[in-house]
Amino acid sequence: MTLSHITFISADPDRMEEVLIKVLKARKIYDSGDGGYSLAPERFYDIGGVWVAVMQGAALRERSYNHVAFRVDEEELEERLAEIAALGLEVLPGRPRVAGEGHSIYFYGPDGHLIELHSGTLAERLRRYRAGR
Repeated sequence: MTLSHITFISADPDRMEEVLIKVLKARKIYDSGDGGYSLAPERFYDIGGVWVAVMQGAALRERSYNHVAFRVDEEELEERLAEIAALGLEVLPGRPRVAGEGHSIYFYGPDGHLIELHSGTLAERLRRYRAGR
């Protein structure tokens, strides 16, 4: 089994699209406009081979640590952070990490979704955890 897609519900799909394209380097592949085949207008994007859907709807009422993380190269983190800042999005303070497990930027999208940009891989994290502190 593999991941099929991720869907974000957005009160302002244009604003969410701006975040996806500028920060996550998404490529838009479909826009239903006012019509479409789903419950509400929707748009589809490709982000590094992952299908991400944005569907028109109410923003989240409450924020949480539930999040989706996208892998980025370490060298890209500063550039991505600058894009996040330029869009006026809220960035969370970094959390303590074990050396060698990668670095992360956590930020809230316009509808309250927590998104992480992470430079590490699962294999690197597990290798570091096995090595101990």
